[in-house]
Amino acid sequence: MTEPSVGPCDAKALCPGPDPEPHGPTRFTVPAGAVDTHAHVIGLPPDWPLVPNRSYTPPAAPREAYLAMLDATGMTYGVLVQVSVHGTDNRLMLQTLRADPQRLRGVAVAALGRPDSEYRALKEAGVTGLRVNVLFGGGVSMDDLESYGDLCREYGWHLQFLLDARDLPQLAPRLARLPVPAVVDHMGHFPAAEGVGHPGFQALLGLVRDGAWVKLSGAYRLSNAAPAYAEATPLARALLEAAPGRCVWGSDWPHVANWGAMPNVGDLLDLLADWAPDEAVRHRILVENPARLYGFPAVKGG
Repeated sequence: MTEPSVGPCDAKALCPGPDPEPHGPTRFTVPAGAVDTHAHVIGLPPDWPLVPNRSYTPPAAPREAYLAMLDATGMTYGVLVQVSVHGTDNRLMLQTLRADPQRLRGVAVAALGRPDSEYRALKEAGVTGLRVNVLFGGGVSMDDLESYGDLCREYGWHLQFLLDARDLPQLAPRLARLPVPAVVDHMGHFPAAEGVGHPGFQALLGLVRDGAWVKLSGAYRLSNAAPAYAEATPLARALLEAAPGRCVWGSDWPHVANWGAMPNVGDLLDLLADWAPDEAVRHRILVENPARLYGFPAVKGG
């Protein structure tokens, strides 16, 4: 697997926190029913231990700050993704989901072979998928991919992947055989400068055309050209052309393991004005598509 670059700091050094004043976009109005499909809540020891093999050390990102971010950016709903530094200890995420069950859904990181009661508890709390993370310490690997596919099928979940798209020419056949929907984080965490024609990104496009979902998120991880991240625009447009009904948007708040320019969520939302200039397409990305994937109430429009 390709090793990620998580910054110049030691993994145990504290990485920067998010912009303390998130705001909505300035180039369009966020529609009712909009979903931020990718964010994290983070706690600190001793109540919320961090895994020893983590790739970075974040500051706290509590539930109150997360909900304030959703409110400030105009998001009706949110999806929490279990952060790698907490490993398979999903307690903080589940606590947050249970406190706001109408508004939130979750994607957990879970070990195989646990009692059925543990998986049922995840589902009852609002978990709609499991995550396989091969880029940062604290995730679970691809070694048990097929077993995770079977587990997700049993509970009606999708399987989400944080991977480097440059590895997809080898991985794509396994992902294509999964019995559940596959969701790829951050446009494949693909370096935008490599270009749409790269075999890895072409493999991602093939997966998406054939039924996979993709998150139009993490542009600041793909390009150093803040704040417009123009290098990422061809990637997003190619993915939208491949499957406009299976693209969703995520803030990636609180932007962990980022030692470059810290984006504001509103600026990341504004990128959609370039990626999807048509209001109806943005409505699909922000409202209709995630409602279908995560089970939120459908809101038509656009």
